Parts: sequence; C-alpha cells; structure tokens
Amino acid sequence: MKNNIFNTLKSVSISLVLLGSVSCEKFIDTELPYNQIGNTEVFADVSSANAALAGLYAELWSSSMISGDATGGAAILGTYTDDLNCYSPYVQNGLVDIYNNVQIPSNTIIYNFWSRAYKHIYYANSIIKGVRESTSVSQANKDRLIGEATVIRSMLYFNLSQIFDDIPYTDTTDYVYNSQLKKMSKSQLMSYLENDLKGSISILHDQYSNQERIYINRKTAELLLAKVLMMDDKWSEAEILLSQIIQSPLYTWESDLSKVFIKTGKHILWQLKPANSTDATKEFIMFNFTTSLPTSFSLSEALVNSFETGDLRKQSWILATVINQKTYFRPMKYKNPVNANSTEDSVILRIEEAYLLYAECMAQQNKLPEAKAAVDKIRQRAGLSPLPFGLSKDGVIDKIMEESRHEFFAEMGHRFYDLKRFKKLTLLPLTKPSWKTFHSAFPIPEKELVINPNLNPQNFGY
Repeated sequence: MKNNIFNTLKSVSISLVLLGSVSCEKFIDTELPYNQIGNTEVFADVSSANAALAGLYAELWSSSMISGDATGGAAILGTYTDDLNCYSPYVQNGLVDIYNNVQIPSNTIIYNFWSRAYKHIYYANSIIKGVRESTSVSQANKDRLIGEATVIRSMLYFNLSQIFDDIPYTDTTDYVYNSQLKKMSKSQLMSYLENDLKGSISILHDQYSNQERIYINRKTAELLLAKVLMMDDKWSEAEILLSQIIQSPLYTWESDLSKVFIKTGKHILWQLKPANSTDATKEFIMFNFTTSLPTSFSLSEALVNSFETGDLRKQSWILATVINQKTYFRPMKYKNPVNANSTEDSVILRIEEAYLLYAECMAQQNKLPEAKAAVDKIRQRAGLSPLPFGLSKDGVIDKIMEESRHEFFAEMGHRFYDLKRFKKLTLLPLTKPSWKTFHSAFPIPEKELVINPNLNPQNFGY
C-alpha cells in the first residue's frame, strides 16, 4: 500500500452484490466484493445494509487483529511476548524480528497490522454513515447496524491504543480530514471510546440475532466498555458492568474444559464464523503440526512450565509432540481438522474474561474476598485448589495475571495486554533477552509518518 491508509479507500464505499433474498448469515460465508457504488445504493434497504455489516464481520475473520491466523494479535503479540516460539522463515523486517524484539519502524508485519485495522475502521465508519443517512432502513435496524459497527470500531481502536499508545482517531470517511490526522493521547481516546460504547449500549439489545453468537450484542459492548473504564481506573463503574454480564441469564458457566471452544456454548459472548461450513478454524490450521516441524508457532517452554501441577487446562488444551527427538507443544483448544468442522467457531470473547476482569476490579478496590471468589471459579474448573486466604492486594493481582495467562494463551494477544495493563512487561527480559523498556509499544509504521507527518513524533526508542 503506497498511499496513506485512507487514501486507497477514499473513493470506495462499502458495497456488496446482493444475491436475491440471501440471508445475512450467508454473507458471512462470502468475501466482500467492492464496487464503485455510492452509499445511497448500498444502503437502499435493510438487506443491503445487513450485507455490508456481514462483510465487515467476514473481513475480521479473514485477516485482522482478531483473526486466528498469523495476521492476528494472538500470533503477533504471543510471539512478541513469551507465550509463543516463532518458526517462520526469516524475512528482514518481518515476523522473526518481532519474535526477537528487534523490530524497527519499517517492519512489514507492524505496517500491515496497523493498516488493516484502519481499513476496517474505515469500513465501520462507512457503514455508520450510510445507515445513518439511509431513508429506507427502519430506526430499529439503524440502531442495530450502527451499534454493532461502532462496537467493532471501538474494539479496533482500543487494541491499537494498547499496542501503539497514542494513535489517530476518526469517525468520518472524509478523505482530506483523515489524511491529516494527528495522534490522540490514550486518555483522550478512552474518553471517546467510552462515549461511543455508551451510545452503542443505549441502542443495542441483549438478545442475539443469531444463535451462534456471531453478531455483537449489548453485553459484548458492555464488556468492552468495562475494559475502557478500567484503563482510567474507573473500577466501580466497570464492576457494575461486569457483574451484570456474569449474572445475565444469557450466559452459563461451562465446567467442562473440552467444551469451552464448542460454538454452541452459552458462556460465549462473541465468536467469528469460518468462511465455509466445514472449514477448520484459523487457529487450528496455524498450530497444526503433528509429524513435521512447526512452520509457524509453538507454545513456549516458559508458558508450558508456568502451569501448576495438576492444571487440567495443560492436559486438555496443550499437546506435547515429539519430532526428531525434540518436544514441541501445540495449543489444542480447537480440535476439528480441515473439511471436518461443524462444531467450532473462533471465540473472541467468553465469560471467563468477565470473571477475571471482575476479580481485577474487586482487587483494585481492596475487595479481596470477592476477587478471590472470582479467581477460584476459574481455578476450580482447572482442577486447582482455591487461592489461600490472606493474600495481599498485590498477591491477588499477581494470581489474576497468572490465571489469565493460563486461561487465554494463544487467544487474542491477552498476554501482552495483561502485562502492559498490570505494568509487568518488566518480566519479559527473563525469557526475552532483547526486550527493552520502550518495547511496551510498537513503532508507528514508517510509511505512515512519511505520508502524514502529523503522526510524528515517532514512539520513543525507535
């Protein structure tokens, strides 16, 4: 991409070739075709508007920061920290440099990560604008479409801000304006996201529009809002939201580890559906090595050795594989192979995260018994004994971080986000000798700084 992230998109409106009365779910299974069709035509009725939004979901599954393949945060941030070993062929300014913590501003993986996220933000803004201006879509459908697109946009911004620190924010498709964006401080961005998500919560509903939970609902927005509030130490406000999610009749605790990644689970808040009905998840494909050496990633020894003795997650979700007399470790959260998958979607958010975030809020407010109870819920399912009584606030927080690592390894980049939020990135030099303090943020891509000098200064250390 030679131009600014928004330049190549300035004349593109979100559009889809409508296939008669095909349902919105069908469009999840198709790629998003782009034509020079104006917004008026694209959002002429609810069917085309649904198709545009479904296309955005398909893009998120296909190649995005939450995609389950090597383009997503699980892979990139997992290998950047200490959860994944990387075996990709060495390419200068590529993935191996990120694994070795020697990335520079011209790194192509970082550039693609940034540019795809802003492409999807543009798509979301196009949907919001087109739906809002439509004269034929009902208000109820407008609320649903705008609410979902806004939550997706907020999630992208939130994750970008954790990875790059100060970033540009826009809610418009105006090319001239977008081509001159300046970075926004993280605290200001959180204020924008708080307003955006509260707006989405006011217009979305708890009830899912699809039984597989492949579309965002109000509780999904509430979980993301809780994360935003926690960034500003608004612990009591986040506590209320997380408590509502945990207590919602929509969600049921899954006590069987073998069923946590089955798509019918009532503990799932949101998941992404594979392109075709029998496709394996991208997560399964990425980690699928059995007799040949891994070509992408394996779990690190540091992660595997960090589990307590008897932790059932290690037994159920990790497979030790001996190849050429060396043991490699595979994540086995997803188990269905290619052309034989009818039970797994890619889980993005699940109720266990709400429990651990709730525990964090309680600990930060010195409500340690409540925090302990939430952590013990996770530990009990893993076959572990409850936390000991009398732990200090810092001790409970350390246990929350450990449980999050063991619960969410190889998912969404949790390890990086947790270490950064808990101010524990200083632990990484123990296993990552090239890790420096300034690696707490990726560099702003060099191409973006050249095209738009308003994004300067470059992040410290680069």
